[in-house]
Amino acid sequence: MAPVPDPNSVGGTGGGAKRDEATTKVKAPPKKKEEDLSEEDLELKQNLELYVERVQDRNPELQKAALESMSQEIRAATSSMTSVPKPLKFLRPHYGTLKDFHQKMAESDLKKLLADIMSVLALTMSAEGERESLGYRLAGSGGDIGSWGHEYVRNLAGEVAVEYTIRQVQGSSIVDLMDLVRQIVAFHMKHNAETEAVDLLMEVEDLDLLLDHVGRTNFRRTCNYLTSAAKYRPWPDDMLALDIAYMIYMKFKAYPNALQIALLLDNMQYVKQVLTSCTNLLRKKQFCYMISRHGITFNLDPEMVADEVDRYMLQEIVNNTNLNEGYLTLARDIEVMEAKRPEDIYKAHLLRVRSGTVVDSARQNLAATFVNAFVNAGFGQDKLVTVSDGNWIFRNKDHGKTSAAASLGMIYLWDVEALDELDKYYTSSDKPVSAGALLGIGIVNCGIKSDCDPALAILEEYIDNEDSAVRICAIMGIGISHAGSQNDQIRSSLSPILNDKNAPLDVVAFAALSLGMVYVGSCNDEVAQSITFALMDRNSAELGEALARFLPLGLGLLYLGKQQESVEATAEASKAMCEKIRKYCDMTLVSCAYAGTGNVLKVQELLAQCGEHLEEGNIHQGPAVLGLAMVAMSEELGRDMAIRSLEHVLQYGEQNIRRAVPLALGLLCISNPKMNVMDTLSRLSHDTDSEVAMAAIISLGLIGAGTNNARIAGMLRNLSSFYDKDASLLFCVRIAQGLLHMGKGLLTLNPYHSDWLLLSPTALAGIVTLLHACLDIKSIILGKYHFVLYFLALAMQPRMMMTVDENLKPISVPVRVGQAVDVVGQAGRPKTITGFQTYETPVLLAAGERAELATDKYIPLSPILEGFVILENNPDYREE
Repeated sequence: MAPVPDPNSVGGTGGGAKRDEATTKVKAPPKKKEEDLSEEDLELKQNLELYVERVQDRNPELQKAALESMSQEIRAATSSMTSVPKPLKFLRPHYGTLKDFHQKMAESDLKKLLADIMSVLALTMSAEGERESLGYRLAGSGGDIGSWGHEYVRNLAGEVAVEYTIRQVQGSSIVDLMDLVRQIVAFHMKHNAETEAVDLLMEVEDLDLLLDHVGRTNFRRTCNYLTSAAKYRPWPDDMLALDIAYMIYMKFKAYPNALQIALLLDNMQYVKQVLTSCTNLLRKKQFCYMISRHGITFNLDPEMVADEVDRYMLQEIVNNTNLNEGYLTLARDIEVMEAKRPEDIYKAHLLRVRSGTVVDSARQNLAATFVNAFVNAGFGQDKLVTVSDGNWIFRNKDHGKTSAAASLGMIYLWDVEALDELDKYYTSSDKPVSAGALLGIGIVNCGIKSDCDPALAILEEYIDNEDSAVRICAIMGIGISHAGSQNDQIRSSLSPILNDKNAPLDVVAFAALSLGMVYVGSCNDEVAQSITFALMDRNSAELGEALARFLPLGLGLLYLGKQQESVEATAEASKAMCEKIRKYCDMTLVSCAYAGTGNVLKVQELLAQCGEHLEEGNIHQGPAVLGLAMVAMSEELGRDMAIRSLEHVLQYGEQNIRRAVPLALGLLCISNPKMNVMDTLSRLSHDTDSEVAMAAIISLGLIGAGTNNARIAGMLRNLSSFYDKDASLLFCVRIAQGLLHMGKGLLTLNPYHSDWLLLSPTALAGIVTLLHACLDIKSIILGKYHFVLYFLALAMQPRMMMTVDENLKPISVPVRVGQAVDVVGQAGRPKTITGFQTYETPVLLAAGERAELATDKYIPLSPILEGFVILENNPDYREE
């Protein structure tokens, strides 16, 4: 029988003699005399002292009996440790004696048995850092490690990790350690301590061992922890952890989870393997929805889907052809189909408008064009451009017509059938209108793939047009419609423009940017070389222009999220560039390569760049500030730390840095209006520097994008009154108002999806392009290139959760929507959402919200309820 815990014992299980002495000094209780012990404790103490004496006896039989009895007492007491067990406490004075005797003993089984006991005693008695427990364990008999209790195994795991590091430095053998690691991992995995097993294997760099020990009951918990821990691991350890998670999911045929990891790794072979391994057609449909949401181009082959009809149907899902239909179904369900006018968004009647003439009506018409385009995006109808009289486009001046015609593309977003509506415009003799319509064709096809590819067929004819505005819009249209497609036909069309020394810089800049979009995250060497040579060919005066920044950005997008190894050669080549653009290029390459990785060292490197006080002409600190947000945006802790760091940068940075800080805050909280960031941007929107104020206003629109947030709407209304005499700032306020009410509150710009697990490279590329343009807001957005705002189409996605049946027809089921709770590593089956409300699908999901089915009638085929979710009937369901 285990002794009763002593209420006066020192709490905790570690800490050794030092802690015990310290506690004694502080409390100074009267020393217990033997009479104060209970009879049971006194008997135990005397027995243990007798065993210690007999261990030192010359008679091996007595020694063996004493060791076995002592071992039995300790085992009984250490199985559940709530305080230091009595046997360990009573044996403390004899630890030195037993230690000396062990050293003198000749090699025998008895010496190994004593080593086992000494290993447990060292748990509380050895000096810190000595790793005596491990030393005795390796010298012992090597019996069942779990028989000494959980705390002993945990302590041993810690000592193994330290010893492993030391031996690696010394180059010593680790065979005996790895045998012990296997025992510890097996024990942890059997006793619901998967996180501790993973931690130990990460320390000893042997995660492959997990594959042998995970079982059907614990593989999900293990993989969840691996996936979460990967965010905090340096490259390439993070990739290795995700690789192991993928293998475990495949081992247990958890194909949807395996597909998510494959997309996270950006490994198309793994994606193919998942689709080939799974034989269930319905599940394959769900996989295709997941791939289409991620925004990548993926072609199915007969190996993945043998039946040609099925393959065609699945390819249609991958190509996103039903996105517009699903979006409009959501809009009808929520009853927001009616088109809105810009005046409905401005709500000027709520302000006490000052009397006075309206300044610069052309600028206000242009603002109304953008507001109308963003608010009615994807609805196929509005009250300005698509109405029968259709003269709104011609109420704009010159380049204003370009954005007005392109806004048709936004209104018909994702509806490829509506290309006919743009026919009459792109063949127009009015060049700005023709240019805008070509851009509109690209926008309509954004994220939608097609076998016949009408967009490319039309746009390719115009990329060598004599009018540079038409060329730019055709090139930008190709970049938007084919982002991420890695289409070699586009490369062969656009690369000559980069190498043409007579081409205007703006055409070359957009060609580089579009190639970066098309090959985003591909590390394509040929495109990288073309852009690098284009940068080297241009003279210093040209590289000083505002649009020159798109060339390094196009280069950076090629390496988006790929980390150091892939970008090294290009970073080396950038050293030969003109001084004016070289540092800008370096910062852009670093920030793009490490985007979404959370790499702390790169954050520090970028912060160091922001801390330098340089003269006015330096432009490389802007991308360094944006880089901070790009690197740190992957998880909650990183975002909060980055927001705090940016507060300091704001206080101590130079003016060109202060102009970039609001944009970085906008990226960190895109479509996620956090109160502290909202207040900071509200403060900056009244800054004395107009460019800081403009950036802050645009960022207010970005953090509220598609949320209809009432607080931001009120701030922007007040700003429209405050700046009603300043046409440029008022234009920015209008753009922000359009972003806030984007898609009438049904859209999001967040590049992360699937519970913040996956980062869509094309979405991030679109957002980052706009932010780089906003670094020189006066020359680009307020100049004649305001249509770069349409790059946001790449990031626009319905923030919906729509349930469909086995025939992909929408069905309405009850779901609970609440704040997501991180349950990784928690015991049992904790609730994954809190503060939920129950709705009927389809439903809208705000940032940080998660949905779960509120009925057992159906089983969802996706592990995360976002976007399109296929439900199958639950065979075990019984009506009550």
